[in-house]
This record gives sequence, structure tokens and C-alpha cells, in this order.
Amino acid sequence: MEHQTNRHLGTRAVTERQRTIWPERSGTALALALSLVMLAAGMAQAQVVGDEAELDRLRAKAEDAMGNDDAEGAAMNMGRAALMAAQLSKRHTDPALRQVFKATEHLYRSQEHGYRGLALFRRAGGELPASAGVCGSLQLAQLELQHVQETLTQPTSTEPAAAAPRLPAVRQTADDWTIVLASMQSEFRCPN
Repeated sequence: MEHQTNRHLGTRAVTERQRTIWPERSGTALALALSLVMLAAGMAQAQVVGDEAELDRLRAKAEDAMGNDDAEGAAMNMGRAALMAAQLSKRHTDPALRQVFKATEHLYRSQEHGYRGLALFRRAGGELPASAGVCGSLQLAQLELQHVQETLTQPTSTEPAAAAPRLPAVRQTADDWTIVLASMQSEFRCPN
């Protein structure tokens, strides 16, 4: 019983000591809180760069999945990359960058639908002509590809200097994907 009483008093003594120290350190606590707020603001800016890196990582992961003959995994990662591109297009204030990320979103959605069509074709046994579901996925991919072309041809009110690093890659990928998608539609004997 005495042990319990000492333990209780010890705890209360620590609590009372903390209360007396806090007012002396309120300036330090305020400086610490202000530092944390400033750090959070800096991290918000760094998050955009981090999200762009995540976008590139998801795209690379989808390409790796296609290289490993995993169309379903590639479609899933392209869908995530498209979602990330959509978020980036909403966050940026520069119209040229917004346009590039919007085009990137449509491109990745197109690839997602194309990869899903390929996965459906394989799951159905790979017999020609492809099912209506496969051809429907490829038609959705074609529609998203048209959105890419429309988005890239829209004029912006600012110089595209900020978008310069990503723009050629998006255009080249869209051109390459156009050829691949047409080939898939032809090979699967889908109606145009």
C-alpha cells in the first residue's frame, strides 16, 4: 500500500513540476510551433515535386508490368498515374502546366483502357474476333486519345516555358500510343 502511495505522489509531483516549467518556456514553444508551421508550408511546395516524381514512378511501374506481360497490373498503375496527373493539373496555377498535366491525364487514361482491353482479351482466351467488351475498352482508349490531341492544341495565355520539359515527352508518347492503339484495334478485328 505504501508503494502505491509513493508511486501516486511521484506522478503528481512530476505533473506539478511540468505545470511550473511551461510558463517559462512559452516563448520557446511559440517559436517551435511557428517553425513547424513554416516547415509544413515548405513541405507543401516540395509535395508538388514529390507528386511529379510519384507520377513518373507510377508510369514506369506500368511500363514494367507490361514488360512482364501483366496487362491488368499495367492498367491499374496507369489509372493511378492518371489520377495523379489530374491532381497535379488542379494544383498548378500556370495554365501551360495545367494543360500539359491535363493532356497527361487523358493519355494515361487512354493507356489504362488499352491495357484493360488487352487484359480482357487474354482473360477471354485470346480468340479472334475480340469480344464487345475488349473493343469497347479500345474505343474508350481512342476517345481519351482524341482528348489528348484536343488538349495539346488548345492555346494557352502564357508562355509554355514552364511546361517545356514535359511537353515533348507527352507529345511523343501520344504519337507512339496512337500507332499501338490502331494496331491493337486492327489485330483484334474491332470495328472502327
